[in-house]
Amino acid sequence: MYYVYMLRCDDNSIYTGITTDINRRISEHLKKDEKCAKYTKHHTVKKVECYWETENRVLASKLEFHIKRLSKLNKESLIINNNLEELLNGKVEAYRYKRII
Repeated sequence: MYYVYMLRCDDNSIYTGITTDINRRISEHLKKDEKCAKYTKHHTVKKVECYWETENRVLASKLEFHIKRLSKLNKESLIINNNLEELLNGKVEAYRYKRII
């Protein structure tokens, strides 16, 4: 399984990433260890906003790419409303992603 996740940082920015081990990866970001992303090394993670599970890296990478291209307003809408199908219609097959949080 692969996961696409969105993290809220202390400056209210939103970081999006992918992983095969969600707990390990979130821990790396929170602890700012050597494996955390360059972005979260300089932007302290406040909380996990949401994440989706999918079957392979191709699907995870595709969702991550399209989420990163959304405006801040649309990212906020995605977090609050879980409107993946509406926001990314024609870009991803929303049924292939299961929102966990």
